[in-house]
Formats: sequence, C-alpha cells, structure tokens
Amino acid sequence: MKGKLLTILKYIILLGVAVALLLYALRGMDIKKIMQQILHADIFWVSVSGLISIIAFVVRAHRWNLLIEPLGYSPSLKNTTYSVIVGYFANLALPRLGEVSRCGALSKAESIPFNKLLGTVIVERIIDVLSLLVCILLTAALEYKRLGNFFSEKIFTPLNEKFQQLIKSPLLLTAIILLLLVLLIVTIYFLKRSKSKGVESPITKIIKGFVDGLKSVATLKRPWLFIFQSAFIWVLYYLGMYVALFAFPFTSGLGAGAALFLLVAGGIGMSAPVQGGIGTYHLLVSQGLVLYGVAVENGLAFAFMLHGLQLILVIALGIASLFLLFSARKNKQLNSISLKN
Repeated sequence: MKGKLLTILKYIILLGVAVALLLYALRGMDIKKIMQQILHADIFWVSVSGLISIIAFVVRAHRWNLLIEPLGYSPSLKNTTYSVIVGYFANLALPRLGEVSRCGALSKAESIPFNKLLGTVIVERIIDVLSLLVCILLTAALEYKRLGNFFSEKIFTPLNEKFQQLIKSPLLLTAIILLLLVLLIVTIYFLKRSKSKGVESPITKIIKGFVDGLKSVATLKRPWLFIFQSAFIWVLYYLGMYVALFAFPFTSGLGAGAALFLLVAGGIGMSAPVQGGIGTYHLLVSQGLVLYGVAVENGLAFAFMLHGLQLILVIALGIASLFLLFSARKNKQLNSISLKN
C-alpha cells in the first residue's frame, strides 16, 4: 500500500514539474499564433521525420537482440520491437518506467528471465548516455560559441540564481538537508532488513543483472554490428531532426550544425526525469532555436510539432504493440496446450 502511494506521489510531483516547465516555456506567448504555425507545417517533412523515428525503433530493437544473444536467448525482432515501443509508451506515464516495462513485455513474450533483460537495458542506457556525450563534444567543436552561450544563459546562470536563493533561505536549505538524511536512513534501514531476512534486495538484483549485461557486451557474437547500430541510431535521430527543420520556413535554412545542436538540446530535454520529456524538451529546443535567430514563438511551434509527432507515434504504436504482444502470448499459450494434448 505504501509503495503504491509513493508511486502515485512521485507521478503527481513529476507531472507537476513537467506542467510547470511547460507553462514557464509558454509564459507571455501567443498560443493562437503557435497553433497556427504548427497547423501550417509541411506534412511531407513531418511524415519523413516520423518514418525515420520508426526505423530508429527497429534498429534499437535489433541492437537489443545483439545484447540478448550471448545470454543464450534468440527473441524475434518483431517481439523485441514491440517491447521497445511499449517501453517508450510507459515512459509517458512515469520516467524510467519504460526500462522495466519493455523488459517485462519481452520476458513474458519470449520467456526470458526479467533480471537478465534488465541488465542489458542498463548497459544500453549507459551506451546512450555516452553517445549523447559524444554528440555534445561534437557540437562543442562545431558550434562552440552557441553551445557555450546556451549552457551559460539557459542552464548554469538559472541554476546559480536558484542556488543563491537557496543559500539566502536557511529554512529551505535545512529542510532539504533533513529530507536527504531521512531518505538515506530509510534506504539503509530497508537494505539491512532485507539482508537480515536473507532476502536479496532489489539493488543487489539490479547489480547482478548489470553484471550479466556487461558479460553480454564482452561476449557479443557480432561486436562490429553492435557498434555500427549504436552509431546508426544517433545518425537516425540526427536525420529526424534535420528533415524536421524543413517543415517550417523559419527553420528550413538553419543547416546541419543547427540540427546537431537541437539534437543535443532535445536529448538533454528527453533525459530529464519528467514524463516523456514534457516541458524540458519544449523549453530547451525552443531556447536553442532562439540562439539561431528564430523567434521564441516560432521555436515553440517547432518544439511542439516535433514532440507532438513523437507522442502520436509512441501512443499509437504503443497501444498497437501491447495488443500484438498480448495476442502473440495468447497464441503461444494455446499452442502449448494443444501440444500437450
């Protein structure tokens, strides 16, 4: 019961943060004008960007299969793709729920131990973070002046201002320190309790799964294909962003460097611990476009269009994937019963 209440509370808080960031991005803006800009987007380039996103889902699923192979399992690309999409769908409900959901979906569809799958996903996430860092470094080399201004104006300066406010408010600072201490004490208590009862803690299970995931990387049957696909996923993300620029007259002339910069801004926004990057994505991408001379309202129209496209794809394909996985599991059970008879 307590676990459910904490989950609900976490969901409400994170959703509140997402909505607050979205409202912050829209403050003083002409919503009607933004909507008109979105409605006038070139549907051809929007569709091409969406198609590239779907291809990225499939490539990501195939790369996941490469990590699973050394563990002694060979899931179908179809089921893995459905599971990956289900993961993105689940992230709309709660951040990081997607990792657990896609492991659960594939575990049931292919009868693969959940912990082993979770280990491969943790490894995947580390590779994704490293890939984003590479993109940031590449952007820093090509667009160093704009990137420096972006981090200074939109991230470091606001954070410094908030930190200064925090220091000036001893009551708030004390409350945060006390909260962190309580969380630390509760964590230590539950870890000791699990150990005394001889029960393997969730953290231990995750660590074991992670070790299994690392082993799968070390014993990859096709390492070069894995490296190629890891790079290709981000090439697809870049292409999806690049072609999306042609959907509006005010972004069509920005070029390849701007697409890379926006990919980094969007990647950071989507990595934030809020549902589906809502608010953070819109804020960072729109402000990134401002650095390229695009009006704030136009930047928001672009961010809403691209994020909205991803939402539509994830929701539509997520529901379809859940249905197809359920049908596949049902057919598998029926075939198993018929074989026994």
